[in-house]
Amino acid sequence: MPADKHMAYELALKRAAALCSSQEQCSSHIREKLLTWKVSSDDAEQIINLLVKEKFLDEQRYATFYVRDKFRFNGWGKIKLRVMLKQKEIPSAIIEDALNQIDPELYKQTCMRLISDKSASLKETNQFKRKGKLFRFAAQRGFETDLIHQILSYL
Repeated sequence: MPADKHMAYELALKRAAALCSSQEQCSSHIREKLLTWKVSSDDAEQIINLLVKEKFLDEQRYATFYVRDKFRFNGWGKIKLRVMLKQKEIPSAIIEDALNQIDPELYKQTCMRLISDKSASLKETNQFKRKGKLFRFAAQRGFETDLIHQILSYL
């Protein structure tokens, strides 16, 4: 390996490791970063494999933290979480495992709280239109239609 290419590889590895150390990352994001840094695709794959081997990258850990944080702080439902993780090229089995870690009762309470908060802010007086707006709001957040209907039937 030529000296300048070796240096570029080492620099890219250090930068990628630093990025992974500061915050959980997924391999697709690191791959994108490496390619924007003009690292060859072969070197990028080697770097990613080394980061996985050294436990800097872990898709399971990333998915678990992503689901927990986006659910807790953004109020996202399982549908939206699943779509976002698929966009990040996380394997389906890992996604399902991460989603199954959400407490079902807390999930329902979160959806109920989001809908009731939104309901309080709506000025719509027509009950049919009001429920339609609340349904769309909860669906955009990624909650399942069955759960939304169940909660709206209580309102």
